[in-house]
Amino acid sequence: MKQLEVQIMGQSYLLGCPEGGEQRLLEAVEKVDTAMCRIRDAGKVKARDRIAVLAALNLAFEAERNASQQAQQPPVQATFANGDATLTGLRNLADDVRLAQLMVRLDKALGDDGRLI
Repeated sequence: MKQLEVQIMGQSYLLGCPEGGEQRLLEAVEKVDTAMCRIRDAGKVKARDRIAVLAALNLAFEAERNASQQAQQPPVQATFANGDATLTGLRNLADDVRLAQLMVRLDKALGDDGRLI
């Protein structure tokens, strides 16, 4: 497991990252940093923990909305090479796997105390 030092809202964090996942982690960090800075810069909320919660809620809402929009699209279909069976919903399964992987990485990054801030 590789470790990356990142900055979120001016504070350094050392995060664990699987080999080859550096770019995806950095993209996630950028989204979180942008969301938190946007809330901070709006000037209504000052406490880091409240900013983090609001940013997490905003990002979760956005992810849910995107997932809902994808669910309205026709399902992806694939057929086994022998033609015996058809699989549907591969896109949703892939999203579930990515979400589970992200949750595991977040749990590892948060460590034993379970708190970002």
